[in-house]
Amino acid sequence: MSAAPRPGAPGGLTRGRSWAVGLISAGATLAVIAVVALAWALWSYQGAGPRAREGAGTTVLLRQGASLTEIASSLERAGVVRSSSLFMAAAQITGAARQLKAGEYAFESRAPMAKVLEEIRTGQVVRRLLTIPEGFTSEMAAEVLQGTSALSGDAPQAPEGTILPDTYQFERGDDRAAVLKRMMDARDQLLATLWARRQAGLPFATPEEAVTLASIVEKETGVPGERPRIAAVFVNRLRAGMRLESDPTIIYGVSRGRPLGRGIRLSELSAPTPYNTYQITGLPPTPICNPGRAALAAVLDPPKTTELFFVADGTGGHVFASTFAEHRKNVEKWRAVEKSRAAMAVSTPVKPAPGGAP
Repeated sequence: MSAAPRPGAPGGLTRGRSWAVGLISAGATLAVIAVVALAWALWSYQGAGPRAREGAGTTVLLRQGASLTEIASSLERAGVVRSSSLFMAAAQITGAARQLKAGEYAFESRAPMAKVLEEIRTGQVVRRLLTIPEGFTSEMAAEVLQGTSALSGDAPQAPEGTILPDTYQFERGDDRAAVLKRMMDARDQLLATLWARRQAGLPFATPEEAVTLASIVEKETGVPGERPRIAAVFVNRLRAGMRLESDPTIIYGVSRGRPLGRGIRLSELSAPTPYNTYQITGLPPTPICNPGRAALAAVLDPPKTTELFFVADGTGGHVFASTFAEHRKNVEKWRAVEKSRAAMAVSTPVKPAPGGAP
C-alpha cells in the first residue's frame, strides 16, 4: 500500500499549479473579452453608424417630455443607432442624458453615435422655411400658414398690412399663431426704424398711412428698381391734392386683392367704393396688401422728382411723365402696343392637338 503524498510532495504541488494556471487563464480570457467589448463600444460610439434605410438620411421626431429610454428606442427603430442600450450608456457617461432636446432631427446615413448624441444634446433640429411673398394680402398669408402641414393650431388672419413679407424659419409643431406673430413683430420693428429715419415733409401723418401708400406702390410694379420712382409719383400727387388713380386699389375693392383674371370694367372704375382711388381723394382706409421692405423704404424716403404720371411701357415696366401732355403721348404708345398684341393673338393660328384632334 503506497503512502499518501506529504504536503509539499510533487503530487500536491502539481495540483496547486494547475489551479493557478486555470485562474490566470480565466483572468486572461475575461481581460480579452473586456478589451473586445470596450473596442466594440468605442467603435459603435465613434465609428460609422447604420446605413439609412431610405435615401441619404433618416428623419426622427422626438416628442417633448420623452424619456431617455424612449429616445434611444426611437433611434434604434429608425435605424439611426445600432443599440439603444449603448446609446443610453453613452448619454449617461457623457452627461448628455439630461440635456437631450425634443424636435425633428435629420440624421445623415452612417452618422456616428457620437454625432447623433451631440446633435440631440445641442438641439440641431430641422429648420423648415415658409415664405410670404411681397404683395400678398393677409388672407393669402393665412392660407399659406394653414396649408403648411408641419405647423399646428389655427391660423388667424392679421389686419391688412401688418405682416412683413419674408422667408421665415420654423420647426415642426410650431404654432401657426406664434409664427404669424413673428411676422407681425418683424414688420413693426422695420416700420419703427424706417419711420424714425423718414424724409421730412411727407404728405402723411402716421406710420399706418405710410404702410397704406407702400401697399399701393407694391402692387403697382413688379420691377424692384421702379418702386422709389413710383413712390415719388404718389407722394407728388398727394402733395398736389391729386387723386392717386391706382388700378390695384379698384381691384382690392372688388376682390380683396385676388386677381380678377380680366381687365377692370368701366362700371368698376366709376364705382364709388372706399378703395377706388379714381373716385376718392387721398389714401384708402386700409392697406391693400402687405408691402415688403423696399416699398416701405421707398415711401418713407422717396427721390425728389416732378413726375406725376406713369403708364405701362409694354416690357413689364413703366414710362413716367411730369405733365399730362407727356402722359397722354405715353398712353397712346401703350394703347398701340395693346392693339398690336391683340392683332397678333387673333392672327396666330392655334396648333392642332397631337393625332389631328381639333
